[in-house]
Amino acid sequence: MRQAAQRQEEEGERVIPDGGGRGDVVPLAALDDGQRGRLVRVEAGTGLRTRLLAMGLRSGAEVRVVHNGGHGPFVVAVDSSRVVLGRGMAHKILVRPTRDAEAPSHGPGR
Repeated sequence: MRQAAQRQEEEGERVIPDGGGRGDVVPLAALDDGQRGRLVRVEAGTGLRTRLLAMGLRSGAEVRVVHNGGHGPFVVAVDSSRVVLGRGMAHKILVRPTRDAEAPSHGPGR
């Protein structure tokens, strides 16, 4: 997650202290390829929240970043689907990185 932290600093992204002792909440866009996070909330209007919900991106869902090249589309795996998001959308989705988020997966299923 070091690359993500550097990118956060460069892009001026925020890290939101949880206050509940379960780890900080970060924008989905801050995670690197292979990292996982649990969706906490979406900071957007009803239209975008409804659209994301229809794609399986709901509170509590675990997502894995398939592709985050820093520019262009942002691809995540949620449940058994892959979802392509715009970068702006990925910045509005707040996640709590999960424990295995530190070790990007390079094995099968990626």
